[in-house]
Amino acid sequence: MNYMNGSNGAKNEEVTPQEGNPSTNENMPPTTMGALKELGQTAVPTGEPDIFCITIIGQIEGHIVMPPQNKTTKYEHIIPQLVAAEQNKNIKGLLIILNTVGGDVEAGLAIAEMISSLSKPTVTVVIGGGHSIGVPIAVSSTYSIIAESATMTIHPIRMNGLVIGVPQTFEYMEKMQERVVKFVTSHSRISEEKFRDLMFKTGELNRDIGTAVGGLDAVKYGLMDEVGGIGAALAHLNRMIGGDFSAAPTAAISGGLTQ
Repeated sequence: MNYMNGSNGAKNEEVTPQEGNPSTNENMPPTTMGALKELGQTAVPTGEPDIFCITIIGQIEGHIVMPPQNKTTKYEHIIPQLVAAEQNKNIKGLLIILNTVGGDVEAGLAIAEMISSLSKPTVTVVIGGGHSIGVPIAVSSTYSIIAESATMTIHPIRMNGLVIGVPQTFEYMEKMQERVVKFVTSHSRISEEKFRDLMFKTGELNRDIGTAVGGLDAVKYGLMDEVGGIGAALAHLNRMIGGDFSAAPTAAISGGLTQ
């Protein structure tokens, strides 16, 4: 059926289904669109099937759902992905990219423990920031890399919501803080004394206690292994997939300013 445009006589032909301009989503499978919408990432690229990439961005969401305007990473999304990657025989290594402000302590520790317990090589890359509970996740991998412009905020455990003014509350927070300290120091080269020194430093952060450590200083303190980016991360990961775990962490470097 044709319709005549009275102004210039041009024809506006009726477009039947399956014809005309394709939809912008036509070439994207539904599963890809779902993963992009829910997780902020696409499926494993077919050109590099032996490496699986996981992004941890925004605020790490725990048992309480964050407001919709918050950019979050849900631990119930990350944990099944890690289990699936461990079971998939085609995946030989994992690349974890972090740009997070931190979030729920137990959710962050759960993700960190999952990454550290994987039998396959893992490399974490901190871009932008790996703050608060993002620090244990950053050091949980086989090899950790941080961008020179990235920062990592180290501070004591904080609590929101109902706080009961009894000694048991303080003891609980102290035990939870000890879990974070032990995990970080056992999965990196930083000493417990130095980590606690950075954690309890005053005058460094606005309205808080702690330290924001830049990329160069994170390597100098032994918190991260190397200053670099995606290229270095993939190079290390491919080397470890090939069985070469001899690449020693970058030697302690001088310089770098605490951000």
